[in-house]
Amino acid sequence: MPSMSLEAAVCTPPRPSGVLEHYCPCWPVLISLQRAPSAGKGRVGAEVKGEGTVGLGPARGGRKMAEGERQSPPGSSEDTPAATQNFIIPKKEIHTVPDMGKWKRSQAYADYIGFILTLNEGVKGKKLTFEYKVSEAIEKLVALLNTLDRWIDETPPMDQPSRFGNKAYRTWYAKLDEEAENLVATVVPTHLAAAVPEVAVYLKESVGNSTRIDYGTGHEAAFAAFLCCLCKIGVLRVDDQIAIVFKVFNRYLEVMRKLQKTYRMEPAGSQGVWGLDDFQFLPFIWGSSQLIDHPYLEPRHFVDEKAVNENHKDYMFLECILFITEMKTGPFAEHSNQLWNISAVPTWSKVNQGLIRMYKAECLEKFPVIQHFKFGSLLPIHPVSLC
Repeated sequence: MPSMSLEAAVCTPPRPSGVLEHYCPCWPVLISLQRAPSAGKGRVGAEVKGEGTVGLGPARGGRKMAEGERQSPPGSSEDTPAATQNFIIPKKEIHTVPDMGKWKRSQAYADYIGFILTLNEGVKGKKLTFEYKVSEAIEKLVALLNTLDRWIDETPPMDQPSRFGNKAYRTWYAKLDEEAENLVATVVPTHLAAAVPEVAVYLKESVGNSTRIDYGTGHEAAFAAFLCCLCKIGVLRVDDQIAIVFKVFNRYLEVMRKLQKTYRMEPAGSQGVWGLDDFQFLPFIWGSSQLIDHPYLEPRHFVDEKAVNENHKDYMFLECILFITEMKTGPFAEHSNQLWNISAVPTWSKVNQGLIRMYKAECLEKFPVIQHFKFGSLLPIHPVSLC
């Protein structure tokens, strides 16, 4: 399948509005892949399903949920997954191209895309400096990422003839491989300790490959899956949505960029100039959502060096652009052609919609990416069920 350009993604006709395509059991929120319907017809991501959900208990009365509402006090029985929950070590299930059909029909796919879209809606129109509540779980996740950052400082790159793929990364990764469960245990409460080995697998998968010393969107997806699992077991809550993106994921990006620069990691599966970015995709989606309805910043402005320098601390999208321009030389239109094309799209809303479609086509529906994804009890391979 040829790569999808943003122009094609933006121009793809939307499905009929009002069709609820994905249910995200991480939180009791119904997700639509469409733009919010017009006033008087409800809005995307606002309805609450009146059924029980893993990790959060039943939604109350099926009523609408105010942004930032916490469903039940932490530690209550309503938070605790069923005692019969059998956590397992995630494993690969997509071995051949025909297996991709299982993935696209799976509960894992529905949960994952629902989670991404819930967060996309949560950060819409908000700056990184927006005031939001930071829970204890969020603070613990940031502390975990700070530990990974410190280990980079403690593991300097080796002198070697090869310019790329510094082998000191393997030493750094070996430490994570050994300590991952202990790190996750600092975030997960003791009554959910049985979930730690399963959740820790996604953390280990999220930082790159120690054999190839590379990093790409599949590793980024593993970190999103790690956060999704923490939501499903009730560690992260509805009112953590903004902090998940602005505080945890943003800190993750900082650590990954440090890894990439320190150990000169190769891009995994990069499409070069025809890809959106060598390493990341999600911050472009969530970052474009931040910029929707901005009073003066339009897509054409992100290729303006002055606009990027003045606003990158407020918007993930512009921070990504700044990192690219620091790492690459030459005209932007040549080294980042897909992003250059995005600057011609008239509105951030259209950019956001196009990037979501492009993410599905170029990442979630590509065998070279998904063959490495692992499935367990929290993100299962079995077909989706909405009942």
